Amino acid sequence: MHSNEVKIFVEICRKGVTLPEYARHGDAGMDILAAEDVVIAPGETVIIPTGLKVAIPEGFELQVRPRSGISYKTPLRVSNSPGTIDSGYRGEVGIIMTNTSSKKDTDDLLPISSIGNINGTYSIKKGDRVAQITLQVVPQIVFEMVDSVQDIGMDRGGGFGSTGTK
Repeated sequence: MHSNEVKIFVEICRKGVTLPEYARHGDAGMDILAAEDVVIAPGETVIIPTGLKVAIPEGFELQVRPRSGISYKTPLRVSNSPGTIDSGYRGEVGIIMTNTSSKKDTDDLLPISSIGNINGTYSIKKGDRVAQITLQVVPQIVFEMVDSVQDIGMDRGGGFGSTGTK
């Protein structure tokens, strides 16, 4: 192991499941695959099983994030992105995905490799790369009560679009 590697214990809980992998050296996220076929109709939200259970060390979390190609080419979205898998969770990792299609452009089942953001029902096949996971350090928050936060650090002012769009 390199100095920047963290061991995550993993249990495969469904047959024929492949462990997540980095697509390229230096990537931040590992592609995670569907463990079974799933169909997502327009407006539907589903949990895509991964067939993996993990034991994450305390002080870390796994984050579930979208794959950019799926987000760009289809109306499929990882609904709670980034999703958090806490260090104390031992159940099967699932990917919450929503088909944001508002209508159907076709009655065909569309693969997640579709191009052009076609509205319709999408078919995810076992082994499809559906999301990516990253490992993050999670410091614990300790709140300290004060009378006012105004004089602590610098107040940049504004918020919620205050800097404009250009």
